[in-house]
Amino acid sequence: MKKKLFLTISAIVLFATMIQASVSIRYENSDSKTYTMDVTIGGSTTTVEFGSSRTATVTIQGGASTCVIQTSCGKITVKDGAKVSIKDGCIKVQ
Repeated sequence: MKKKLFLTISAIVLFATMIQASVSIRYENSDSKTYTMDVTIGGSTTTVEFGSSRTATVTIQGGASTCVIQTSCGKITVKDGAKVSIKDGCIKVQ
């Protein structure tokens, strides 16, 4: 009985953690252009907008703590809590 209860609670905690997984990125966009980029997180693809000439934080909801951002300069893998800079449409992890 105790084993069954433990397994059930473990499954619930794991599921709740996966649902709430997201990636928060602090970015500084030095360009005067707003960029919309495709992002893959937890097997799903979404788009994220990085506003022009600003420093801000964007949170990408998904089932993982890392994501892959498709830029005009290639794909960049970013972890939760990362700080990045955007220059000429390219992302550089700081």
